[in-house]
Amino acid sequence: MITLAVSVAIWVVLMLTVRQWNVFHYIFLCALTVFDLAIVSFFRIPRRIFTESANELISPADGTIVTIEQVHEKNYIGGDCMQVSIFMNGTDVHVNRYPCDGTVEYVRYRRGNYFVASYPKSSDLNERTEVGMRLPGGQKIMIRQVAGVMARRIVCYAKEGTSVKQNQEMGFIKFGSRIDLFLPLDFPICVGLQDKVKNGISPLAEIV
Repeated sequence: MITLAVSVAIWVVLMLTVRQWNVFHYIFLCALTVFDLAIVSFFRIPRRIFTESANELISPADGTIVTIEQVHEKNYIGGDCMQVSIFMNGTDVHVNRYPCDGTVEYVRYRRGNYFVASYPKSSDLNERTEVGMRLPGGQKIMIRQVAGVMARRIVCYAKEGTSVKQNQEMGFIKFGSRIDLFLPLDFPICVGLQDKVKNGISPLAEIV
């Protein structure tokens, strides 16, 4: 929001001080206005009617499904699991939500690089935050927020030992990023590669 405030201040100063405008002033003012609108659009949190289901994991982010594969997750799951990854581009809503009810048992921040978030290895190489949850039925899932090439700040509200609700805000990643979910192998996946999903609305998997 500081960036937006500075842009608005520049816009006001130009309007008050420039007496004779030329084409360069107009071009600069138009570019500044477009930039301000992009900032407002990026940080928006639209009102939505959330999907509430005790039997489904709901998407924690807006974006496109870019990975569905079996992997070995050693930090929290401690074994083989299914990874479902959502890539968020600059026009997607970037607020992240919990996909289900549960208890946060594990939160870790890891420093890293800033490769393009759609790059498969970005999950392991980029700056990221990992949140492990135990569901009411005892199953374990992990959510990983991954920074992208422009994202330089991951915001995560998760705290170990707290109970959370489905669709409650979990955090935010700025300017293009990725969310990885690590799920038990027996959870049926409800999405396919390149599917578009929305946070708080689109089911990703069934809870069994």
